[in-house]
Amino acid sequence: MNCSISGEVPEEPVVSKSSGLLFEKRLIERHIQDYGKCPVTGEPLTLDDIVSINTGKIVKPRPVQAASIPGMLGMFQNEWDGLMLSNFALEQQLHTARQELSHALYQHDAACRVIARITKERDEARSILAQAEQQFPISTPNAVTATAPVHSNGKRAADDAELAPNAKKLHPGISSSIITELTDCNAALSQQRKKRQIPATLAPVEALETYTQISSHPFHKTNKQGIISLDILHSKDLIATGGIDSNAVIFDRPSGQILATLSGHSKKVTSVKFVGQGESVITGSADKTVRLWQGSDDGNYNCRQILRDHLDEVKAVTVHATNNYFVTASLDGTWCFYELSSGTCLTQVSDSSQGYTSAAFHPDGLILGTGTTDSLVKIWDVKSQANVAKFDGHVGDVTAISFSENGYYLATAAQDGVKLWDLRKLKNFRNFAPYDADTPTNSVEFDHSGSYLAVAGSDVRVYQVANVKSEWSLIKTFPDLSGTGTSTCVKFGPDSKYLAVASLDRNLRIFGKPDEGTPAES
Repeated sequence: MNCSISGEVPEEPVVSKSSGLLFEKRLIERHIQDYGKCPVTGEPLTLDDIVSINTGKIVKPRPVQAASIPGMLGMFQNEWDGLMLSNFALEQQLHTARQELSHALYQHDAACRVIARITKERDEARSILAQAEQQFPISTPNAVTATAPVHSNGKRAADDAELAPNAKKLHPGISSSIITELTDCNAALSQQRKKRQIPATLAPVEALETYTQISSHPFHKTNKQGIISLDILHSKDLIATGGIDSNAVIFDRPSGQILATLSGHSKKVTSVKFVGQGESVITGSADKTVRLWQGSDDGNYNCRQILRDHLDEVKAVTVHATNNYFVTASLDGTWCFYELSSGTCLTQVSDSSQGYTSAAFHPDGLILGTGTTDSLVKIWDVKSQANVAKFDGHVGDVTAISFSENGYYLATAAQDGVKLWDLRKLKNFRNFAPYDADTPTNSVEFDHSGSYLAVAGSDVRVYQVANVKSEWSLIKTFPDLSGTGTSTCVKFGPDSKYLAVASLDRNLRIFGKPDEGTPAES
């Protein structure tokens, strides 16, 4: 009988009570101390579970090689040869390790020298820059200060026109304290999103199927018709529109009243965004400027600052979840990260893109998505301003970009329709081509709960959001009622109770349940 571990005849045999297997005593005791289980069956085993077996004295037979002197000499020779080969291999490994260590030490020493030299050059450059700033104070032409005269229509003194738009501008960069603030906001929002549920007040699919136009509001001038930008402040049910007539309008939907008209831009208002609870509004324009509007107690909005960091048309404005920072994207091939309170451009990022046509923050705030004139969608790490992903496949300018509230999906629109991207795998998983090749998709928007997706082009279509593998079904198609054949923007109202649709006439149209009370058309 042989030991179940060594396969040899045991000198002190023991047997397991549970399995009946035979073991060498010293081997099984050591195994039980290390693992506490049977080496064969894997069942729990203790020293109390093994029983010694009394046997006669076992005399192990000599191996064949040890039966004669020549055999023993041969066995010793084989062991010596194996020892010498093993020693030679160890010496080779030691030699290789010494070479690798010497090379690593050389690289480390060279790196330390380079770091010391660069640090010295940086300190010298800082010293020279400090001396230069003392001798020649640097002005900041990119922003109009709050002490400048302010008019209710947003116009400034003639000094604005005298600022040199092509002057070299210095940007302080995103500080570590701001990065900490962004990171903390990201952590808080990510934690909340895990616990968030779809609100019970969200309009169901059956309600969206009954939506029809319930009101129409002519806001902008008749000689330059067209609303091309739109935003909704859900907490107060306010709607902001930007028009080709260079004005922006703040509209109170429940009362049907226009609260303010923001005049000051010289060209069309391409983007408009509420900040916080509506105390501030940001507008971007084809006149290459961004304007910050501050709300007052009387309900008007006054232009607080004019930002002139871009050299071409500003196409998009997006506000960070902290409501302390915002980003602008321009056809000049750059995007700028601003501090809202001071209006300071902290950094201006450029790459090989010919121009940016759309931009949006991820709901958690550490990722920025941009669309370009090169038909690319670029994903940026806000903290490092590094381009971490690129999505291609579109045709024409990427006109709109929208992140789902769950943080997993990204919808982008262009000449060829809408593409949906899975941000976890960085893959395109579904395409919509609702219009013909000559009709671009102008707007795409997830609702605030991430349950619905709206698309605007020659009409407006609403889809029910599903997962990557399931079909995203079409809920309703709203025809273009403007007579222009083009819907430029679409936004969901609070709890998707209505849709606000802008088009190339001067009217804002509200689509909702026909039986709900609505304000009279203005």
